[in-house]
Amino acid sequence: MPLTEIEVRTAKVKEKPYKLTDGGWLFLLVNPTGSKLWRLSYRFNGKQKLLSLGAYPHVGLKDARARRDNAKALLSKGVDPGEQKKIDARNTAQAGANTFGVLADELLDKKQREGRSEATLVKLRWIFDLVRPVIGERPVAELTSADILAALRPIETRGRLETARRVRSNIGEVFRYAIATGRAENDPTAALKGALASPVVKHRPAITEPKAFGGLLRAIDSYDGMPETCAALKLIPLVFVRPGELRTAEWKEIDFDKSLWTIPAPKTKTKRIDHLVYLPPQAIAILRELKKITGDGKFLFPSVRSRARCMSENTVNGALRRLGYTKEEVCGHGFRASASSILNESGLWNPDAIERQLAHIDNDSIRRAYARAEYWDERVRMMGWWADKCDELRRGGHVIPMRAGA
Repeated sequence: MPLTEIEVRTAKVKEKPYKLTDGGWLFLLVNPTGSKLWRLSYRFNGKQKLLSLGAYPHVGLKDARARRDNAKALLSKGVDPGEQKKIDARNTAQAGANTFGVLADELLDKKQREGRSEATLVKLRWIFDLVRPVIGERPVAELTSADILAALRPIETRGRLETARRVRSNIGEVFRYAIATGRAENDPTAALKGALASPVVKHRPAITEPKAFGGLLRAIDSYDGMPETCAALKLIPLVFVRPGELRTAEWKEIDFDKSLWTIPAPKTKTKRIDHLVYLPPQAIAILRELKKITGDGKFLFPSVRSRARCMSENTVNGALRRLGYTKEEVCGHGFRASASSILNESGLWNPDAIERQLAHIDNDSIRRAYARAEYWDERVRMMGWWADKCDELRRGGHVIPMRAGA
């Protein structure tokens, strides 16, 4: 006779384990300890086997019968329900080890081994933490574009449009890592292009009109602050590197004999290859004077508090403010736009050579290596021309020598 719910609930504990049979190979095992366990007795390939279906009352009579029927359905297809249960358990465990949160942490560890800066790692952790509450515990293989969008919407609705765009990009990086390691088959963020509101692009302030740029150079020459800051202000227009590359520059990176500054790949924005900067005579003169002041230390531009650290990221911008330029007019990064604009408008230089000198790296590794070699000679000539152009703009124009007796 099939069991009833009352019989199962009121089954008494005895000195020895005993069974209450329900039918269809299903029975309840009542142990002396008081536990009541559902078991299924079946044969597969001529062998007697036993399958655990859970414990009462967590698994009630109705659920136990449903599990029995599922097991019998597998048997009818020639599948051992006991082995299938093990496979399902392994898949569940594997899915738990392949959640978005786990993959994001693996990617962070990988970037740390690659030598990414602590500031970069902190920012990435912050980005991933924004979406962990929504998708952190979900297996990456199960996440869809709609799931990712649901994680991004709260960021977007708070008006943080640029942050939402960056988060989408970094989520995509996690998925590409998952694909590369065989734990996902596609990147659902690719379908989200255009799904988020686009942020209004705010370009860094820069002076690109030649006459006004000459006025800025004259103002820099009048700056009477710390000698290291004066040198930084005079050097950055000539080399137009990123401010972070300038302030962290080390003397070992400077080759006076070759007039060359080699910025190591880990210090560059892309972290891919070293960035080479030809130093024209005007830049070399600035560096030789600076070496008399800071040459006994590690950094070209040490901090005022400790020579073991480089200058603050706010030093150059602070000096520009003291010169009377507002943050809406110019910033340290703006010298790159100034050089790019004037160099391109001159029509003298290949735009690819200008892009290469700005360290705007092509994603194609073969084309990147080719372009690096192809444009170096032109970049050397261009940097020399640019330094002379800065001198001309600083003077307020091109000075034509007067002939004797004129």
